[in-house]
Amino acid sequence: MGKKIFSFIKMYTVIIIGLSLYAFGVTAFLIPVKITAGGVTGISMLIFYATGIPAGYHYFIINSFLIILAIRILGTSFGLKTLFSMVVISILLNVLPMFIKGALVQDLFLSSVLGGILGGVGLGITFNQGGSTGGTDIIAMIINKYRNISPGRIIMYCDVIIITSSYFVLSSVELLVYGYVTMWIVAYSIDAFLTGAQQSVQLFIFSEKYEAIADYINIESRRGLTIIDGTGWYTKKQVKMIMTVVKKRESPLIFQKIKEIDPDAFISQGSVMGVYGKGFDEIRI
Repeated sequence: MGKKIFSFIKMYTVIIIGLSLYAFGVTAFLIPVKITAGGVTGISMLIFYATGIPAGYHYFIINSFLIILAIRILGTSFGLKTLFSMVVISILLNVLPMFIKGALVQDLFLSSVLGGILGGVGLGITFNQGGSTGGTDIIAMIINKYRNISPGRIIMYCDVIIITSSYFVLSSVELLVYGYVTMWIVAYSIDAFLTGAQQSVQLFIFSEKYEAIADYINIESRRGLTIIDGTGWYTKKQVKMIMTVVKKRESPLIFQKIKEIDPDAFISQGSVMGVYGKGFDEIRI
């Protein structure tokens, strides 16, 4: 019971850190120079530019409406983490500007880069913990229920429309372009964070000394593996193939050891999108 409580607290603490980075990137580098982000945050920013009312209020109201709509159409499957993230971001968007006086960086390009990186990494941390910020994610889920359209494509279309709308509020092509730059950097940063240090690779290893290689991977690298019987079609000989999945950062040591054991080993390495189970990520819903 104690471990579950600790894990629960740790997960939500990490989510708060991620959301704080995201909100700081928006309030410190984007809002002061009037660069518009994507999603509901972008809509809230546009209303703030037009009215001067803090963005956190608009973010909360719009997301509350979307969540009520989602409950009616989709049920409660989006979960507690979405509600939690919505409240935290709403508070941060209102509180952080009180401590940030003016633009930290005057250069628009640098502001879009720094805001995009912080926003992307913050969202990456949140998504890595199974969190969600709601917003256009909910719109994508609703549309996807009735139309066979990729949620990712729907979110991208929403972001493009929102950022394009900034021209009608700010009347600036320059700020519009930097909004697109920020959108791209956020997407790239999220992908880089989620697939960087945590990226896994799948190895297929063919070697006559498969037992020694398997023992090293299993005992020294502490990774599971499967040995599969096969037939080399060119030689018509029976072969043993090792199949294993390891973290990308672990693969260089494994390659080095395989070279020591059997320089003639044949290895195939491929990146995998996600690995779930013991020693890797937990399955999150």
